[in-house]
Formats: sequence, structure tokens, C-alpha cells
Amino acid sequence: MLLQDRTAVVYGGGGNVGGAMARAFARHGATVHLAGRTRATLRAVADEITEAGGKVYADAVDALDERAVDEHTARVLERSGRLDVSVNVISDQDVQGTPMAEMSPDDYLRPIITSITSKFLTARAAARVMVPQGSGLILYFGGSFDWQAARRFSVGGMGLTFDAVESMRKQLACELGPSGIRVVTLRTSGLPETIPPDFEGRDELVSYLTAQTLTGRLATLREVGELAAFVASDSAALLTGAEFDMSAGTSIR
Repeated sequence: MLLQDRTAVVYGGGGNVGGAMARAFARHGATVHLAGRTRATLRAVADEITEAGGKVYADAVDALDERAVDEHTARVLERSGRLDVSVNVISDQDVQGTPMAEMSPDDYLRPIITSITSKFLTARAAARVMVPQGSGLILYFGGSFDWQAARRFSVGGMGLTFDAVESMRKQLACELGPSGIRVVTLRTSGLPETIPPDFEGRDELVSYLTAQTLTGRLATLREVGELAAFVASDSAALLTGAEFDMSAGTSIR
């Protein structure tokens, strides 16, 4: 029980990655607060956690709304008395598959604005609790962008989005480290389970991502959840300001 008596908030907790992390946090003893905009998907994940004996809350929260994020954080404190882990994996609303020169400004900029705004708001809310507490983890997902992929696929604004989040992670780690707060990114090489079956070029993309690994396979959602729980635990207390590489070796160049 790596996270016994801990409290975790997962923004985007009704999605594939968020749900996987939430289930793992609960399996390891944490009280989990799911936050997202779609009640049905949040409820589905919450029901699974409850049926497995975990403790969970689910709230409709727009992570792009400053007031909503701050009010939800206050509710987490009322219910659990502390906040140990904050994860933001909401959808970036990105458009991929269109060459950059053919994109509209809105489509290119949307994931950048969405991701940075929501991650700023949720990290700020978490930090304001964690600094007086003297401990905590702000966890991101994705890592530095692999620009080799852009030679074969039109990635829209996602490359800039990933790299901007990594800059935010580094800044937060530097500023919050003296207060005992860690900031870490889980670096992945792609998750086939998150790619829609009807996505054009899906098979080519999965084959490309798999070929970049050293082990010949990509991570599963359950593995992502388990590694997130490990990073959130005291066993990873020295890990901050860094990417935790779960890419099966794709970052070796």
C-alpha cells in the first residue's frame, strides 16, 4: 500500500490515462478525488474504484475555470484534510493530421492554450495547499516531444504543447522544491489503448512507436497507473524536476 492515507486529485479522471492513475492510486491506499467535465465517465471510474474497495469522490470541474479549480481544491481539503498528489491529464483538444501550413490559428494554438492554462491553474491550487503542508507531488504526463515523429506525422500544436509543459515543470520544481514539493513528468512513448480504432493511420502510428522502443512493446494503461503510484510514493522521494522515463528506451539517441 504505497499511498496509504494519502490524498490524490486527478483532473481528467474519467479518461483513459486519468482513470488508470486513479485506479492505481486507490489500489495503493489513497483517497482519490476525480475531477472532470463529463459526469458519466467520472462516475464509471468512481464506481469501479468503489467496487474494488477504494475510497473515491467524483466532481464535475472545468480545469480551465480558475474559480472552479480553487473551489474544488477547497472541497478536497474539507473532505480529506490534505492534498498529496495532483495530476492533470485533461484533453488538450488538439488537432493532428493536418500540415502546420494548412492549419487555422485556433486549431494550432488550442492545445497550447488549453494545456498551459489548465496545468497552471491546477498546479497553483495544489501548491497553495502543499507549501504550508510541507510536502506533495505535482505530476505531469507526456514528457519532452520527440521531434523525429514530426518528420512522418503532422502533429499540429502538440510538440510545442509538450515542450511548454516541460518548461513549466522545471520552473515549478525549482520554486517549490525548498518547500518539500516534487514536480515530475511521466514520459511515455505512446499508448495504443488511447488511440481510437477509427483514427486514420492508427496501425502505422502504433508500428512506428513500437519500433522506437528497445523492448519491442509499448506501455499499457495499467503499467502507467502503477508507475504513477510509485512516483507518488515515498520510494521516489528523491525524484523531482525530472522526467520519469517509462518509454521502453525510446529516449535513447
